[in-house]
Amino acid sequence: MKSERKYVVPCGKCRTKVYCIQCIKQWYPKMSELDVAEICPFCRRNCNCSVCLHTSGFIETSKINMTDCEKVEHLRYLMVSLLPFIRQICEEQTQEIEFEASIQRVHSSKVGVSETLCGNDERVYCNHCATSIIDLHRSCPKCSYELCLTCCKEICEGRLSGRAEMKFQYVNRGYGYMQGGDPLPESCLHQTPDVHVEPSVMWSADDNGTISCPPTEMGGCGDCVLELTRILPDRWISDLEKEARDLVLILDNKLTNLRQNRAETGTDMLCKAASREGSDDNLLYCPDSTKIQEDEELFRFQKHWIKGEPVIVRNVLDKVTGLSWEPMVMWRALCENVDSEVSSKMSEVKAIDCLASCEVEISTRQFFKGYTQGRTYDNFWPEMLKLKDWPPSDKFEDLMPRHCDEFISALPFQEYSDPRAGILNLAVKLPSGVLKPDLGPKTYIAYGVAEELGRGDSVTKLHCDMSDAVNILTHTEEVLLTEEQHSAVERLKKEHRAQDLKENLVQDGMDESIEEPNSDNNKEDTDVSEINDSELLPSGIRGEFKMSRDEMQGTAFTCPHSEGTMVESGGALWDIFRRQDVPKLEAYLRKHFKEFRHVYCSPVEQVIHPIHDQCFYLSSEHKKKLKEEFGVEPWTFEQKLGEAVFIPAGCPHQVRNLKSCTKVAVDFVSPENVDECLRLTKEFRLLPKNHRAREDKLEVYLVFIKRKCYVHEISSSFVFILLTHIFF
Repeated sequence: MKSERKYVVPCGKCRTKVYCIQCIKQWYPKMSELDVAEICPFCRRNCNCSVCLHTSGFIETSKINMTDCEKVEHLRYLMVSLLPFIRQICEEQTQEIEFEASIQRVHSSKVGVSETLCGNDERVYCNHCATSIIDLHRSCPKCSYELCLTCCKEICEGRLSGRAEMKFQYVNRGYGYMQGGDPLPESCLHQTPDVHVEPSVMWSADDNGTISCPPTEMGGCGDCVLELTRILPDRWISDLEKEARDLVLILDNKLTNLRQNRAETGTDMLCKAASREGSDDNLLYCPDSTKIQEDEELFRFQKHWIKGEPVIVRNVLDKVTGLSWEPMVMWRALCENVDSEVSSKMSEVKAIDCLASCEVEISTRQFFKGYTQGRTYDNFWPEMLKLKDWPPSDKFEDLMPRHCDEFISALPFQEYSDPRAGILNLAVKLPSGVLKPDLGPKTYIAYGVAEELGRGDSVTKLHCDMSDAVNILTHTEEVLLTEEQHSAVERLKKEHRAQDLKENLVQDGMDESIEEPNSDNNKEDTDVSEINDSELLPSGIRGEFKMSRDEMQGTAFTCPHSEGTMVESGGALWDIFRRQDVPKLEAYLRKHFKEFRHVYCSPVEQVIHPIHDQCFYLSSEHKKKLKEEFGVEPWTFEQKLGEAVFIPAGCPHQVRNLKSCTKVAVDFVSPENVDECLRLTKEFRLLPKNHRAREDKLEVYLVFIKRKCYVHEISSSFVFILLTHIFF
C-alpha cells in the first residue's frame, strides 16, 4: 500500500528548516501554516522539537542590566537590611561565651571553643528540635549529640519542651462515605486521634550550669558533659558584623540614594482585591510586564513588598519566546532523549486525588488526557487530580532545560526572583561548594472546574510558606461540566449536606432552611442565574444570606484595564491573608475546625497548628463568616494565564483551580522578609517531630557564610562584602 504523502512547509527566513503539516497541527496549534512559512518556530526561538527542548542556554535568561552604581546601591540595601540579624546572632553567641566563661571561671576572652569538622556539603541539626545550626552549639564528645543554643537556654531555664510525635491516622470509611453515603461496616467504630507523647524524661542543667548529654531514651548517651563547639572560624561572625557596619557607614557618606524623587504608583497599576473598611491596603500593585520601566517599577515593587503585600504582574509570557507549555509538549520533553530508566519512570505518575487527599497511580497519558478533557467518577462527580512538584524540582533544570530557561526569562523583578543570579535574592549568595537549598523551579499541574464543589475541589489548602515565592500560570485548559454532571453534582451535594447534618458539621448560627432568592432584589445582591436554589450551595451550609456572583465565586478582584472589554476568565482563585490577621485567622479555625473535612473526607478531629497542618480550605461561606465574626478578609483575586503572583513569606494563602492549570513557581528569600523567615522557623521548631510542615522547614539559621566572600569589586574605591545566606 502506498504511504500517505507528507506535505511540508519551508521557512522563508532561514530557508533550511521545514515542518510537516501534521507536526504543525499537533505541536504548534496556535500557529498557522502561513506563520510557519514566514518565520519558523526555530527562528522564533520557540521550537519544541526534541533537540531544542533539551538544549540549555538557548536564550538569555537574565534581563538585569545595571550600572556599577546601581549594584552598589542594591548591595548597600542588602547589608543594611541584614545587619540587625547579624547583630542578633552576635549577641546570642556573646551571651553563650560569657555563660561558658562563668562555668570555667575565666574571663570571656580566655574561653577556648573547639572547632567541629563540618564539610561544605554537610548540614548540622539540633538533635532535639531539628533546627539547623550555623555556628556555636554544644556537642557530646562521645556520641556527637548536638544541641542548639536555643535548646541550651531552655534547659538552663527549666522550660525545655518535649516534642510529641503525631500518630493520628484518618480512617478510610470507603468511597461511598466520601460521596455522602454510609461508612463501611468495619470502620463504623468511633476512633479517637492517637497522639503519642514521648515519656517525660528529666533533663536539666547541673548546678554549675553544665548540661549533660541526654539519656538514651532521648537519643544521647547520658555519659558526658556537652562541650561548647563552633563550626566557623573563631569570632568570625562578630568580625564580619563589625566590617559590614563600617562599610555601611562609608557607603552612606559616599552614595546618593537612587530612590529619591520616584513617581508614586499610578492608579492604572492598582487592582482591587479586598473590601476591608478603614483599610488602605485593599488595592494590590498589579503592573503590566510589557509596560514596566525597570528602574521605577522596582522601586514601586519594593514599596509594596516591604509592607508584606502580594504583587501581581500581568502578561509575563508576552516577553519571552513563546515556548509551549502544553502538557503533551512537556511530557515529550521528559520522555525523549533521556535515559531509558528515567523515561520508564515518567510513563506513570503519582497524583493526588483531591476528594480523598491521597496518592493514586495513573499513567501519564491518562492524567494529561483528563487534564484537557476531564475525568469523572462512576457517579459523574468530577474527579480532580493534581501533580505537585513534577518533575521533581531538583531535576527540573536537567530534565527540562529549555522550559527552565523560558520560565526564568519570564520572571519579573529578577533582582529578587532570579534563582541563579538575583542580586537581592539572598538564597543565591551561597558560595560555591556549599550544599544549596532547592529553590525550584517547581511545577504544579492540576485539574479544575469553575464551580465550587464543596468536596474534592482542586485546591491547595491554607498554608504558609517559609520563604518568598513567585508563581506563574503558564497554561490553562477549560473543562466544562455536562448537563448530566451538573445534575449529578446537585444530587450529590444534597447527600453531602445530609451527611454533614448527621455528623453535626453544619456551621454555627446557620438555619436549616434557606430563603428562595427574591426576584425583586437588586441583581447585584443575588445573581439568580447563578443561584437557582439552595441545592447549589457547598455542602454543610444552610441559612439566610444574599451574595453576589463574585462572592459566590469567592473573588473580589477588579482590574481597571478590563472595563468595557472582554477579558479571559481566570485559571486559579487565590486568597492571601495579611500577616497581621494571622492570630484572628487561627482563632477562627480553632473555633470552627470540626466543620471541615480532610483525608478520606473525614471530619477534622484535631488541630496541632491551624495553618501549618494544611488541612483547611476556606470556602466562600467560611470566608464570609470569618469576616462577620473576626473582621478578617483576605486579598482575593483570579490569576489569569501569563500572570505572576508574588507571595511574601509569612502570608497564609490558599488556591482553588477554576480550570485545569499548569503553574510554575520558584522560591526566593528577600532581605525585607528575613524577620518573617526567622519567626516561622521558631514556630516550626515547636511542631511535633513528624509534622508534615517540618519536612519543608526553612533552615534560616544556616544563613551566614561558611567563608568570607570579598567579592563584587564594584569600583576601585569599594570592595563589597556579601553578608547573606538564608538557607532553606
